[in-house]
Amino acid sequence: MTASSTRRTTATRNRLAAVGSIAVAGALLLTGCGDQTEGGGSDETTGTATQSAAPLADKLPQSIRDKGVIRVGSDIAYAPVEFKDESGKTVGIDPDLADAMGKQLGVKFEFENGTFDTLLTGLRSNRYDIAMSAMTDTKERQEGIDSETGKKVGEGVDFVDYFTAGVSIYTKKGDDQGIKTWSDLCGKKLVVQRGTVSEDLAKDEAEKCPSGEKLTIEAFDNDQQAQTRLRAGGADAGSSDFPVAAYAVKTSGGGNDFQLVGEQVEAAPYGIAVAKDQAELRDAIKAALDAIIENGEYTKVLEKWGVTEGAVDEAVVNGGK
Repeated sequence: MTASSTRRTTATRNRLAAVGSIAVAGALLLTGCGDQTEGGGSDETTGTATQSAAPLADKLPQSIRDKGVIRVGSDIAYAPVEFKDESGKTVGIDPDLADAMGKQLGVKFEFENGTFDTLLTGLRSNRYDIAMSAMTDTKERQEGIDSETGKKVGEGVDFVDYFTAGVSIYTKKGDDQGIKTWSDLCGKKLVVQRGTVSEDLAKDEAEKCPSGEKLTIEAFDNDQQAQTRLRAGGADAGSSDFPVAAYAVKTSGGGNDFQLVGEQVEAAPYGIAVAKDQAELRDAIKAALDAIIENGEYTKVLEKWGVTEGAVDEAVVNGGK
């Protein structure tokens, strides 16, 4: 879930074709809902028995090793990154990656639902050990800066980057309203999720619109609410991260509700957020991610969800700009 991203140049935007090459028809197929238990982890065994077989268990802080659990703050309404399947289990790209990393570390990753714009607050208050929710790694977040006011609102967080995604626009199928680029949104109504780069981009674009062609922005707590509004005819277009927009296009109404328009923009890394004072946990997460990249489990997860174009070659700490 991108948010508060540093703006890129036109040249950067043009390079997004590589990410945008994921074919919607073949991407994000619902190939099964995964094998996670509620909370995102299929291994029911925790504690010393699991850790004894885990190659990276000794990298974790002792307090987490003792609990056998990493608490994950996540907005679990962002298919296919994380969402509830028909049985109520937490599934998606992030839970599958967390399950694979958990086997390296000998712990379970337990996903706890929260609204996206409160996840870092929950991390700071120790409600969560990490936040993993399609969250864009940005300098503002690293430094605890509010992107709108430019003021420092916290000590910031560290990120372990694990995926790359851009932002897309989508409309009702067969009714693109003449929208091909962000500038075409002037005079239109756009629905977005609150606190995301989609909202930031829309606000930036609204300032550029000519007089008499106002861009109206309606922000919701989650992306599903925005999609519902657009589906009901309450807006002209929606915007969200490319994997999410493409998944909605593929699955909503059996593929008959929405269509993507134009190319995605603002390609940036998703990061797993860790508190600044938890360097040991951060480094353990990085080691686990590098391990599953090397052993092929990472690629298997991305292939399962049809998002291999967003793959990274290695885990990077604080790679966002």
